[in-house]
Amino acid sequence: MNFSLIICTYMRPQPLLRLLNSVESQTLYPNEILIIDGSTNNETKQILNKIPFKNLKYFKVEGSQRGLTKQRNFGIQEASNESEIICFLDDDTFLENDYFEQLLTTYSLYPNAMGVGGYITNEVVWTKSEGQTSKKTFFYDGFERNEPLRFKVRRFFGLHPNTPPCVLPKFSHGRSVSFLPPSGKIYRVEQFMGGVSSFKREVFDKITFSTYFEGYGLYEDADFTLRLSKLGELYVNTSARLSHHHDESGRPNKFKYGKMVARNGWYVWRVKHPNPNFKDRFKWNLTFILLMKLRFINVLTSKNKMEALTEGFGRFFGWLSLFYNKPTVER
Repeated sequence: MNFSLIICTYMRPQPLLRLLNSVESQTLYPNEILIIDGSTNNETKQILNKIPFKNLKYFKVEGSQRGLTKQRNFGIQEASNESEIICFLDDDTFLENDYFEQLLTTYSLYPNAMGVGGYITNEVVWTKSEGQTSKKTFFYDGFERNEPLRFKVRRFFGLHPNTPPCVLPKFSHGRSVSFLPPSGKIYRVEQFMGGVSSFKREVFDKITFSTYFEGYGLYEDADFTLRLSKLGELYVNTSARLSHHHDESGRPNKFKYGKMVARNGWYVWRVKHPNPNFKDRFKWNLTFILLMKLRFINVLTSKNKMEALTEGFGRFFGWLSLFYNKPTVER
């Protein structure tokens, strides 16, 4: 199966180099690798000039083309028409050596699949279990993990998700891919992470990544996959494994990030559920306020007190802005 890999990067030359080294050791190697660089310096280009990687094409974008969703759309336009599958990876990930082999096998097993997501292994500790052993844990499909505080508090107030992981509740605020266990199974989903994703080439004749999500593009992947799930089947293959090493370079300041949590979160909710009833509107707002309060509490409990405070205010002002300046949702 002919496939392309698109890596959008911004000011992360060393993490990108580590990723490319892991791509080089794959059991299936991409027919082309497109690096879409939005950096404001030439460090990434200089490193890639020194170390040639097979099938690699480098593109430097400026100004109006910079930003995650814009860079992805740029990469799609530059990808070979012969590619049947287009894969995307964040520049701070690192692949197990059969990542692409497992990912592409999914399309053979499920011919109707429009997209397949990979599985991050280093962010959550799971243990095999026959059932939930404690109220402090989350159990799913024979595995158990610690339940984050935010979900414990939400359960206390009756605001916990009522759908499986990667399926968005009517009041949003669902569980992400990190709540799917490392079972080796393939799960049918509605959404997955854009930084560990793949899609059939034909998908991009129907939809593109929304440019509403500027710059860092928080939740752009949820927007895209939720729109696509209305058109076809999506899966996460937990055997397509990789690690994610969060690199702080290239990330927005915490106040801006907090605003994106509010406004982009509302946007994604309305992509999936454009006309929620009063109960679901109430639950969305109540859940958001509860999570915002938890972030402010982090000022007392976290080592990064200023970051927690700044992000908390960002969330608050982002939430207030929804009362007088709601985003226009792309359908």
